[in-house]
Amino acid sequence: MPRYRLLLEYDGTPFRGWQRQENGPSVQAALEAAVRAASGEGPSVVAAGRTDAGVHALGQVVHLDLARWWAPERLTGALNFHLRPHPIAVLEATEVGEDFHARFSAVRRRYLYRILNRRAPPTLEAGRVWHVPVPLLAERMHDAARCLVGRHDFTSFRASECQARSPVKTLELVHVRQRGTLIEVRLRAPSFLHHQVRNIVGTLKLVGEGKAPVDHVRAVLAARNRAAAGQTAPPEGLYLEGIEYRDETIR
Repeated sequence: MPRYRLLLEYDGTPFRGWQRQENGPSVQAALEAAVRAASGEGPSVVAAGRTDAGVHALGQVVHLDLARWWAPERLTGALNFHLRPHPIAVLEATEVGEDFHARFSAVRRRYLYRILNRRAPPTLEAGRVWHVPVPLLAERMHDAARCLVGRHDFTSFRASECQARSPVKTLELVHVRQRGTLIEVRLRAPSFLHHQVRNIVGTLKLVGEGKAPVDHVRAVLAARNRAAAGQTAPPEGLYLEGIEYRDETIR
């Protein structure tokens, strides 16, 4: 039974998240419906990461098994045809071995959070950035974030409903930079806690606008208490940027 790896890009705005839901549309359900329409088969599609409602993807990776062989370019075209009008695109399809698993074979995930830092509201970027009208200092945010790199107990940045067995995670990279009116926060780790990225960004915002000192993030980390951290940044600024496997980086 051939196995295929798909690279997806999607706008998460109209969806309840990646995972199939009973109470609303999901990216997974839309993709599985496209697979059924294209192939007549109904396989379950497995993703490298489950994005929340409103969260976008530049490089989500999924795998699925089909009963018959498809030329990858033909599978890509057929799925994109049947995905319309959903804001989901299959960027490429690749035939892989049975030992490949989109989630369990992944060794790193990369996220990007985008903040539009200007007084005027977004127009072209509406729904794809966090609009923060008060001035932020990206350099202060970057300096504050450096203490998060490494293996730590991230209880302070963990959602109350997080189902991870342990709050201990290894954050390999946190980088904040400003490009014009956009502030970009990039994070890389083998895995993340639920809302970890958004809670980190919400806390960095306090430092960037001068409501907290640079060492505030270190104190929040040490507190191991969600109440010590800042707000959960809204989902519309968050992107699953790419997935890394042992032999290659996807996206």
